[in-house]
Amino acid sequence: MPVTDRLSDAKRSLLGKYRAGNTAVPRASTIPRRREGVLAPLSLSQEELWRREQVPGIPPLYNECVAVRMRGRLEIPVLERAITEIIQRHEIWRTTFETRAGAPIQVVHPVTPVSLPIADVRSVPAAVREDEAIRLMNAETRRPFRLNHEPPLRPMLVRMADSEYWLFLIAHLIVLDGPSAYQIFPMEVAEFYKAFTTGRTPNLRELPIQCADFACWQRESLAADIEKQFAYWREQLGCDDSLEQWPNDKPRPSSRSYRGVIRPFELSTETSQKLRDFSHRENTTPFLTLLAGFANLLHSYSRREKILLGTLSPSGRKRSEVLNLLGYFLNPVTLKFDFATDPTFAELLIQARKVMAGAIGNDDVPIEHIARQVKPGDSSPSPFFRTAISLQPSTPNLDLDWSVTSMDVDSGGSPWELYLAFIDRPQGMIGRAQFDPDVFDEDSVRQIVKDLDRLLAELTANPQLRFSNDFARPVGTA
Repeated sequence: MPVTDRLSDAKRSLLGKYRAGNTAVPRASTIPRRREGVLAPLSLSQEELWRREQVPGIPPLYNECVAVRMRGRLEIPVLERAITEIIQRHEIWRTTFETRAGAPIQVVHPVTPVSLPIADVRSVPAAVREDEAIRLMNAETRRPFRLNHEPPLRPMLVRMADSEYWLFLIAHLIVLDGPSAYQIFPMEVAEFYKAFTTGRTPNLRELPIQCADFACWQRESLAADIEKQFAYWREQLGCDDSLEQWPNDKPRPSSRSYRGVIRPFELSTETSQKLRDFSHRENTTPFLTLLAGFANLLHSYSRREKILLGTLSPSGRKRSEVLNLLGYFLNPVTLKFDFATDPTFAELLIQARKVMAGAIGNDDVPIEHIARQVKPGDSSPSPFFRTAISLQPSTPNLDLDWSVTSMDVDSGGSPWELYLAFIDRPQGMIGRAQFDPDVFDEDSVRQIVKDLDRLLAELTANPQLRFSNDFARPVGTA
């Protein structure tokens, strides 16, 4: 029998939209275009990223890299024209972030035709070409953007073979989120390319607003709702003053350097299938199953009754007007799990649904704003949790011999001590672990993933398992 929940009708409806991938929530009024000549502020989430960039001496935490693998004949001038059209279409990709009267603002610039830098690695032995491409992109991703001087965007092309290219897009998160990187940009660049090579009009709807319009609207519209959301988070997080949850094999540094490395991982084929089958049977999503399983793993390591971890909420993408916009519309949120009643996994999944629904319903306020009320004096980018997980958006069918690829390219930094980004592929669940090497070594991270794999296999096979009776020994050691 499927696990049931006692959510309110409103939260059940909201969570249902989130499960289905439809985060758009209609409201009584639409987001208007800003008036001509108005200097737009940053959105609340963008401003927190901007503030973090002002801290000296830390790596470029928010530089990201996405790759599109292109096979077959490639007309490079047409590809450059396609990317230029995307930058013309989306103001945020030709925006700098400057300071006026002590506050950051968005300055939109005219589009400049794109001329792609091209690296040719065909002379490198085939067995190590991918490593060479990653080395080149690591160097580019670790080069900071000057947000007040240049739009934070670097497209580059690497020629891997006579009929194979990789298009790399290096961008700052202030203009890019998961849906932008894995869905909107690949779909639009493919559509423009196909249209231009066949002489037809691109099949793309006109955008109703731009990111700067959303930022102006958000600043005005959130005022009435912000205190209610603050009250929710004060109740959720006000009593939790300790973040110690992992049994570290390294002494925890007194202050973080925010260094980071990325390593790939995968769940076994058997566990991946069990996770999918269980989620379908229980009318839930693989992400909520992963979330409940990961919370259980944290509890098995720490034996704490209250477990805090983080994820990325769709926040601004709940508005239908922004669903097709490139930009940053996400917001890290804190999820608190209570193990005081020694729940079964089925009961923990109910808790995961409630916790996630509550977070989604109160995710407009950036976590740093909440910290300034709940934990004044804590200026870290992760004031409530050190560990986070997410599930990458599904990638579209581009109707070309192109595919969106997650590469092991990193900025050299990590905002969290451990971040597991899962990717659901037909052959199984894979992912990328981003972690702070001052806190974890690679063996520890591999053990964490191994323990999670085994725990998920056991829990999805028997969701009535209860930790105290069925997992008397630690699941593993980190």
